[in-house]
Amino acid sequence: MEKLESGHYYHLYNRGNNKKDIFFDLGNYDYFLKLLGKYIKPISNIYAYCLIPNHFHLVLKVNDKVENPSQAFSNLMNAYTKAINKRYNRSGSLFQKPFKRIRIEKENYFLNLIVYIHLNPLKHNLNTHFEKYKYLSYSEIVNNINQLVDSNKVIDLFNDKENFIAVHKLKTHNLEDNTLSL
Repeated sequence: MEKLESGHYYHLYNRGNNKKDIFFDLGNYDYFLKLLGKYIKPISNIYAYCLIPNHFHLVLKVNDKVENPSQAFSNLMNAYTKAINKRYNRSGSLFQKPFKRIRIEKENYFLNLIVYIHLNPLKHNLNTHFEKYKYLSYSEIVNNINQLVDSNKVIDLFNDKENFIAVHKLKTHNLEDNTLSL
């Protein structure tokens, strides 16, 4: 398993144990985002996120000189699992263990991954207009909200806002043609 190290970019993701849902109502999504802000934002720069009923994706760079960044993710997962277990009177693991991580080495992969994550609601038939899906960093970036994601940094990666939007639209057509890939 890839060890999380400070100063590196990662694609992090996890899904529900036995492929079951991890988000049961809209408040669960909001709470998970709040926990991202509490545990993950202080130790990293988040570039993209997507939460769908049975899994989530994150693209981020762990800040320099962070000791044991995996602990922040463990804290996030544990806090969320405890809250869900208490709220829904359940017990045991909510997530598959351990969370998956892929170190990102190439800029092209990094840029394609951001778009891929933003199109995840379409891939899973959750919304015909991914731009309007609430639990996704796309609208935060386009509207320069800077809640969890530094929108300006992401836009700069794509040169400008118009290109950011255009690349997403182009990839949307590829998804409709069943050719979306990283």
